[in-house]
Amino acid sequence: MNSLKEKAYTLLKEWKGDSYVFGVDVLDSVGPLAKKLGENTLLVSNTTYLKPVADQVAAALKKEGVALVGELIAPDAKPNAPREDVYRLTTYILSHRPDSIIVIGGGSSIDAVKAANVLATLGSDYSCEIDTYFGTNEVTKALEKTQKTLLPMIAIETSASSGAHLTKYANITDPVVGQKKLIVDNAVVPPVSIFDYATTKSMPLSVTIDGALDAIAHTFEVFCGVSDENFDKVRDITATAIELVASNAKVLIKDPQNVEAREAIGLATDLGGYAIMIGGTSGAHLTSFSLVDIVAHGTACGIMNPYYAVFYSKAIQRQLKVLGEIFSRYGYITEEISALEGRDLALAVAQGMINLGSSIGAPTTLGELKGFSEKHIERALKAAQDPQLEMKLKNMPVPMTSDDVMTYMKPILEAAASGDMSIIIEK
Repeated sequence: MNSLKEKAYTLLKEWKGDSYVFGVDVLDSVGPLAKKLGENTLLVSNTTYLKPVADQVAAALKKEGVALVGELIAPDAKPNAPREDVYRLTTYILSHRPDSIIVIGGGSSIDAVKAANVLATLGSDYSCEIDTYFGTNEVTKALEKTQKTLLPMIAIETSASSGAHLTKYANITDPVVGQKKLIVDNAVVPPVSIFDYATTKSMPLSVTIDGALDAIAHTFEVFCGVSDENFDKVRDITATAIELVASNAKVLIKDPQNVEAREAIGLATDLGGYAIMIGGTSGAHLTSFSLVDIVAHGTACGIMNPYYAVFYSKAIQRQLKVLGEIFSRYGYITEEISALEGRDLALAVAQGMINLGSSIGAPTTLGELKGFSEKHIERALKAAQDPQLEMKLKNMPVPMTSDDVMTYMKPILEAAASGDMSIIIEK
């Protein structure tokens, strides 16, 4: 194992301890872990391309004497965790009353089960509407008022992507209006999680690309807004994650079955999960919520972050130097980073992000996306003024208020649509 991976394992073990089992060929650990939570469980999974993983989990549970409620595997959520899937999964929980819930899948499935667990637990005594729980710490508030406890949950991640198996976030989509909203609450962090990096071989290449970009987005956005107190820790997390992506993403695109590269990208996305438990994401994530109908989440963030980096330029010079050195090391930047500062440094790092994205076949402007139109910019600007999403404005290293959105965010979005960074106005 190389030193970069060793550092990633060390950082993650320091953070999660025994509550997280991760690595290669660790999937069977689910049996003994589930046994500690009760005699029966609701198993949620995709049973098409993930059927081999679901079958292995079911066999590990049977070996330990843990029964599947209803003798079935409940279908998981569609991409972006549509709210109707949350309500459907809530019905499964209420109908079968399991001792625990085990969800196998990527971020969408895990997020949907987090939300369904909230509704099944609190629906009768607090609110059966998912909208009640959007925002920060609304679930905790409801649990304290009702004296209820969420069902224990094991999240088995199969996609190097959002870090949903490790974090306090649940992104839920209203497909009618094409908008994501967030539950942000430590109460929904899965108490036990597993990630066997070898299982990501079953993922489509587009999901792999999306995950790599998501790892960069999570770490970069948190790093941009990090406090002085947490600067060194988040720098280590960010630099490790981004270098793992920069050194392995192209390898994985050429050889999708390369387990060592799969492990590297998995570690990078897990470090992204670590980062967003220390600090918050900001502009690119906020914009991505309004693009759910045309592009996957990580790719949306990957498109937007270079443009936000230019807007943040004055506030993130130290951070840009760290990223610039990594991108230079792997040939994504050709300029001498040490000689650059200010907006010039931001433009160079932004181009490095774009070059990395291009090297793995990712779109780098909104204009390249099929179905993109001016309506997406209008939707994103409207969403940025939604009080339930204002945390993203406040988390920016150059904070905005809703009154600033048209002045500063609109040019960022227009730049991302065209690729013309010269129109971005610094605050």
